[in-house]
Order: sequence, then C-alpha cells, then structure tokens
Amino acid sequence: MGAESMAQDDGLSGRERFERWRDLVGRTRVTDTTSAHVETFTAELRMLDMGPATLMASAFPSARFRRSERMIRSSDKELYHLTLLTAGRHALGCADDQRETHRAGDLWLVSSSYPYDGRFAGFKSSGPADPRATGISVDLPISLLPVPPDRVRSLLGRALSGRDGTGAVFADFLRGLDRQAHVLRPVEAARLGEVAVDLMAAWVARELDAVPALPQEVRSRALMESVRRFIRHNLHDPGLTPATVAAAHHISVGHLHSLFTRHSGGETLAASIRRQRLHRAHRDLADPALRALPIHVIAARCGLLRASDFGRAFKAAYGLTPSEHRRAARSGSVAEVTESA
Repeated sequence: MGAESMAQDDGLSGRERFERWRDLVGRTRVTDTTSAHVETFTAELRMLDMGPATLMASAFPSARFRRSERMIRSSDKELYHLTLLTAGRHALGCADDQRETHRAGDLWLVSSSYPYDGRFAGFKSSGPADPRATGISVDLPISLLPVPPDRVRSLLGRALSGRDGTGAVFADFLRGLDRQAHVLRPVEAARLGEVAVDLMAAWVARELDAVPALPQEVRSRALMESVRRFIRHNLHDPGLTPATVAAAHHISVGHLHSLFTRHSGGETLAASIRRQRLHRAHRDLADPALRALPIHVIAARCGLLRASDFGRAFKAAYGLTPSEHRRAARSGSVAEVTESA
C-alpha cells in the first residue's frame, strides 16, 4: 500500500469525498460508517504501510463507526485498532454495555473481534473551519502483540491517558510518525512499524501490570523510545547528561550507554545530544519569528552555553558560522535540514 492520502481541496463533491474517505478507512476497519455531514463532507487522511502495522491520521466532521456481530462473523481480520484522539470527543459503546468518553490526549484500544459503536464529535476551533475531530491510529494483527488477548480484553474501549508515563511516550511517537510519514522510505517505515508494535506492547503491559512478562528485546526498544523522548524534552537544560538521563530511567549509566549505542547505529548518547542541540539551534537561527533574539540566547535555549564552543561545533557541523547561517536564511538561500532523534 505504501503511503496514501486525501485532502479536503481535491475537487470532489461532499458525497464523493465521504465515499473516498470511507473506502480508505475501510481498508483496515470494516464498519458501518456514517456522518450527518455527507453532502458537505470535508476530510483529510494520511495512511502509511509500516510493515507489521498501518498508520492512519485523519481530520473529519462528526462521524459514527459501528461494528456488529454480523460483520465479525462475515469478516474478521483479527486486528487491534489503537487510537490517539488529538482534537474533539469520542463516545464508545462496547458489547458489554461499557460506555466510555474519550477526550483529546486519550488513547483507547478496540478489537475487530468484538462489536463496538463509536461516535466522534468535532471540536470547534477559533478559526473559520467547521468543527472537526482529529486522531492518529495504528492497526496491527492481534497475533503480533506479545500479551494474551484474554488479558487485553479488559482494556478494550477504556479511556487511557496519553499524557504521562508509557502512554505519553507512545503518543509522542505517533505524532512524530504522522509528521514524518511523507518522507519515510519503505524500509524506514517498516522498521518504525516494529517499534510501534513494541511501544504498544509496553503500553498495554504497563496498563495490565505485566511488564516483566514482555520479551527483553521489546522492553529494551520501549525503554530506548522513552530515553529519546526525555532527551527531546530536555535539550534546553545544560544539565542534560548521560547521568541525568540514566537517573530519570532508574538504570545505570553503563546500561544506558550500552542500550543507546546498540539502538543508534553506534552513535554515543553524548554525541546524539550534541547533534540534536546543534540541529535545534540551526533551525531556530533560520526562524523569522526569532530574528530579534541574539545568537548566544538561541544557543543557550538549546543548552549550549559557551559561545566559542558553540561557534566551532556549529561550523564543523554545517560549514557556516551561526551568523553566516542566519544571514543566508534571511536571504532565502538555506536548504532545510531534516533531523531524526
């Protein structure tokens, strides 16, 4: 399938756009999908084949997704559907009469093997756009999750937080995948699909208090994503060191170094922190909104306090001094530099 998308300005009528959107969603989620806005329907949708998993991000007006016992009997691909709601609300009813309301920042899980009735309501923004619900989902085979389905069943439909702990690590990972989906090569997408499965397993196991039962490699990859998230959120802190990263994750510095180099192609943790700080400074120096900030202030905001060290490292990395790079950005002659954590 690769990557596929649809945009709201595609020249289709509202009904044609709704049918197109419903067909794309139906590739992994066989449901009775309806909306009160069919005639004026506008939506955006991005799908990415990630090997063992499929990523889907969409923005749409209110809609309803119903999966019945009849649908399960006629077609069950035995998939888990994990969703992070980023705007709007979602009301979900399950077979056992469980009712849950999900808000922005919540994660929830449903299975194609059980009926459900989900209703999305759009969120009215401050702009002229109609109310819309937005979310990011991952669909993957039930058999890939190293947690017994009978244990996972107790989580189905529940509103679980994507704001802290393993849920926050997973939510950040999904947002990053959606931002980078358009530039990922198939081999990269497949590798990240494996990481998505591991993070989902770690998240589910944490909610079930079953982390020790996960395979060691799954726990290692999930821990690595937590380390990466911690670094991204603390690059501004000059005190960010391997020791502080290790302490935040309750592991030894030696274990951290071994973990990081094994999952980062041999790059050391210290080198990764320095590279990411320089990249952030490179980006901020080219940002017109930050034009009034002195160079040393931008460097300090990236955790780089010594101006002379910053200047030398910046030129070694990008071939220009910070001031030369800023002048080039103002003249429009700077190419965008992408970065991965």
